[in-house]
Amino acid sequence: MALNPETCTRARLARDKRFDGCFYTAVKTTGIFCRPICPARAPLERNVEYFATAAEASAAGYRPCLRCRPDAAPGSPAWGLVSTTVQRALSLMRRDREAQSIEQLAERLGISSRYLRKLFTEHVGLSPLQVWQTERALFAFSLLRDTSLPVSEIAFASGFNSLRRFNGVFRDVYRRTPSEVRREEREGRASRVGSPESVRLYLSYRPPFDWPQLLSFFSARALLGVEQVIHGDTPAAGIYQRSFELEGQRGLLRVRNQPEKGRLEVEVIAGRSGAVLYQVREKLRRLFDLDADTEEIHRHLAADPLLARVLEQSPDVRLPGAWDPFEYALRAILGQQISVAAATTIAGRLVSAYGEAFVGPDGQEYRLFPGPEQLAEADFSSIGVTRTRAQTLRNFVAATRNGEIDFSEPELETWCQQMTALPGIGDWTAHYTAMRGLSMPDAFPASDLGVLIALGTGDKKATPKQALARAEDWRPWRAYAALLLWQSLKLRQTA
Repeated sequence: MALNPETCTRARLARDKRFDGCFYTAVKTTGIFCRPICPARAPLERNVEYFATAAEASAAGYRPCLRCRPDAAPGSPAWGLVSTTVQRALSLMRRDREAQSIEQLAERLGISSRYLRKLFTEHVGLSPLQVWQTERALFAFSLLRDTSLPVSEIAFASGFNSLRRFNGVFRDVYRRTPSEVRREEREGRASRVGSPESVRLYLSYRPPFDWPQLLSFFSARALLGVEQVIHGDTPAAGIYQRSFELEGQRGLLRVRNQPEKGRLEVEVIAGRSGAVLYQVREKLRRLFDLDADTEEIHRHLAADPLLARVLEQSPDVRLPGAWDPFEYALRAILGQQISVAAATTIAGRLVSAYGEAFVGPDGQEYRLFPGPEQLAEADFSSIGVTRTRAQTLRNFVAATRNGEIDFSEPELETWCQQMTALPGIGDWTAHYTAMRGLSMPDAFPASDLGVLIALGTGDKKATPKQALARAEDWRPWRAYAALLLWQSLKLRQTA
């Protein structure tokens, strides 16, 4: 992937946090690659080369720096520059704890394994296996340094069902064994506080990051018993909490912001937390849109005068995602043609009626959002929806169970076709679930009332056709533009 050496040089010499995770500096004389913010003495330019991703640097024979820790860097926006098929493949590789064979991955994408290898070679310069191994070794390193989990549990959490294979891959990437890294960590500082039932993860992001705005967004939509925003002394001190079930493990997670370190602290409490850590990390990165290329999105959308005015007030634009796409699709169907507050109330009734209760580690009762199997026989008559809406919900659950609805990273057009083929689901719901439930950056609910009011003149709303025409200039970030349009209505009310 092409990089601008002059930009990289200025960024690394200034230790500019905005470029953290955007590229890596490899030092030829030491064989080590670093983040742009590495506190070590900057090497001479003639001794360095630049890579867009940690996987590329590792494949070139460099090992990760133990001081700046590339494992802790935000996700690379370089992946967003590759082909759509490769992006979908990368997302699928990260969704599950265990690795998939190239044949399995290609089948899920509907292409041949030979063509998938060709795409990775052409767009990434690496094989899918090289990317998977490097990313999982970096994740394992973070667990070795930040938790007290046993090495065997870390190997399992990182997707390796063989300790021997884990040791081999880790040694190839770090030039030392996992046990050596753990021993060095214990010698360097006191061992981490924690247990396999309670583990802390750290998720880095590039500034700016408007944590209070994200918390406000989720607070207005929090489901009783499932989600909670715990407000602190200041908006920045708030906590996001939710219940979950992954890999048969039920638990809680709590997320706090550490702005001085440019990261989120995540406390995961589950019976065997190691089995779910990788999936928790990936879900939270999407939920809070931590890997957004905010600089590029801001630059692109600010070309529109209306969006530029909003960006002046809110320079950080992130797309709030969803913990689970099925959960969010159900909520979007419930939210058709009613307010956010009303939709949240009805979704809370759905959880109360069909979600399974469990006692958390703090002794309080929590609920799990029901999945397709729990809702297979539900008639939804008790949650306060019309008979037509109840039938739409039943149709959606049935379509999910029989495979008509595919959540495994479909393309935007394919997703919308799947959704609108079901009676009672229109274009707004399809695009809104793509936007939030699947984190598709170019989804755009053109018929949304707020969007049409924001784009209108005077008391006259825009038409969906006019909205789509104007949104052409916002591609591929139309979902972010929709968020800014909604924010513009709030700014208009306070003006």
